[in-house]
Parts: sequence; C-alpha cells; structure tokens
Amino acid sequence: MARTSNVFARVEPEVKQEAEEILERLGIPMSNAVGMFLRQVVMQRGIPFEMKLPAEPLDFSKLSKEEIDIELEKGYSEVIDGKAISAKDAFNDMNKKYGI
Repeated sequence: MARTSNVFARVEPEVKQEAEEILERLGIPMSNAVGMFLRQVVMQRGIPFEMKLPAEPLDFSKLSKEEIDIELEKGYSEVIDGKAISAKDAFNDMNKKYGI
C-alpha cells in the first residue's frame, strides 16, 4: 500500500456539508476527492480550473460623456436585437433560481 500524508484544511461548515452530500451521491469519499484534486494540480501544473475575478460593475461616475454614450448605445442595441429581457422577467428568473 502506498504511503499517505495528512492534509488539514479549514472550510466553512456549510460548504463542507454540501460537498459531502454531493460526493456521497457520487460514491466518492471526501479524501478521494481531495486526492483527485491534488493529482490534477500536479498533472496540470496549476489549479485545474479557470480562476478569475468576477467582472466589476461599471462605475458611470468615472466615465466621460462619450464613454457613457457608448455604453448606452450598447444597451439600446441589445434591446433592439432581442438580447435583453424585461426587469419583470429578470426578477422572476431570480425568484425561480434563488428564491428571492
């Protein structure tokens, strides 16, 4: 049997509980899942998934009049092209997905 080493990590209890429930449904013990992650770190020579900061909201107070006009034109074009939804539909979607 291969030698093993212990890894200790602190995570929020809710995250641990949710992960345990999902892994249990998959039939994968938590220790195996952590080992799989670490093997992928080694194989990929880095984090095995994309990591980036979320897009920051646009701060209109820092934009010039020309930049504001460009952003407004983008929004107007999305409405005309049918790529936008109404606020009512957006709130209904959030309510369905997140209960808010």
